[in-house]
Amino acid sequence: MRNWRKSLKMDKSRKSIFFAVTLLFIAAAIMGLCLGVVPLTPSQLIKAIREGAGSSFEGNIFWYARLPRTAACLLSGAGLAVAGAVIQGVLANKLASPSIIGVNAGAGLAVTICCACGAISGWAIAGSAFFGAFIVVIVIALTAQKTGASRTTVVLGGVAVNSFLNAASEAIRTLYPDVGVISADFRVGGFSAVTSARVFPAGVLIMIGLAVVLTLCNELDLLSLGEEAAQGLGLSVKRMRTVFFLLAALLAGASVSFAGLLGFVGLIVPHIGRRLVGGESRYLIPFCALGGASFVTLCDLVGRLLFQPYEISAGILMAFIGGPFFLFLLLNSKGGHRRD
Repeated sequence: MRNWRKSLKMDKSRKSIFFAVTLLFIAAAIMGLCLGVVPLTPSQLIKAIREGAGSSFEGNIFWYARLPRTAACLLSGAGLAVAGAVIQGVLANKLASPSIIGVNAGAGLAVTICCACGAISGWAIAGSAFFGAFIVVIVIALTAQKTGASRTTVVLGGVAVNSFLNAASEAIRTLYPDVGVISADFRVGGFSAVTSARVFPAGVLIMIGLAVVLTLCNELDLLSLGEEAAQGLGLSVKRMRTVFFLLAALLAGASVSFAGLLGFVGLIVPHIGRRLVGGESRYLIPFCALGGASFVTLCDLVGRLLFQPYEISAGILMAFIGGPFFLFLLLNSKGGHRRD
C-alpha cells in the first residue's frame, strides 16, 4: 500500500512537471517569434502567418528571420539534449555529453571539410555532420570498452579528442579563408546567421531521430543496466549499442550543422531531467526534448535582448552556465572511479 501511494504521488509529480515544461516550451517558442530588435505583437504575428512572406515588413521579419531562428533553437536544443541522454545511457557515464567528449567537434570538423570542398547545400552539410559525429562517438565508445576506462577517464579522453578536432578545424579554416560557414558564430554556437535552407534538411533528420529514440526507450533502459544484465534479459547489446550511437550522432551532428558548436546542452538538461522525472527513458527523453528546446531558445533570447543593439551568441551564455555545472558534477563523481 505504501509503495502504491508513493508511485501515485510520483506520477502526479511527473504530470505537473511535464505540464510546466510544456508551457515553458510554448512560451519560449512564442517569445522567440515575437521578441527582438523589432518586436512583433501577437496580432502582427498572426497577420504574417496568414498573409505569407513578402506581404509586409513584419511578415518578412517573421518568415525570413524569426521563424528560421526559433525553429533552429528548438530543434537543436531538443536534438542535443536527447543525444546527451542517449550517450550517457549507453556509456553508463553521466558526465558524458556531445560537446564534452568530442562529438560536436567531430561534426564541426566534417562540416568544415565539406564546405572547404565546395559542398555547401543543406543536405550535404547535415550528412557530413552526422558522419563526423558518428566516427567520434564510435572511437570514444570502442576505446572505453577496450581499455575499461573509468568514467572520468573517458571524459578526459573526450576532452583531448575535442581539442584535437577543433585544432584541425581551425587549420582548415586558415588554409581556406573563404569557408564562410565557419565563422565565429559557428565555432561558439549561435543562430544569428541561420537560414531556412540550412535548418530544414537537418530539422528533418532531427525529427526522425527523436521519433526513433522515443520508440526505443525500453531498450535504452536495458542497455543502461550494463552489458551482462542486458544480455541476460534478451537484448542484443552490440546491435542496439550501434543503433543508439547512430541516433546520438544523427541528433548531435544535424544540430551542429546549423547551430554551431553549442556546448553543455546535452549535459545540463539530462541531469535536471533525472532530478525531476527520474531516470526511466520514457520520461527522461520527452523531458530532454522539451527542456533542451526551451533552454536553447531562452539562452538565444537573452543573448539577443540583454545588450541591444549588440548580441551575445547563445553558446557564450551556455558556456557561462555549463562550465561551473560540469565542474560541480566532476567534483561530485567520487574521484572518477567506476561505479557499476
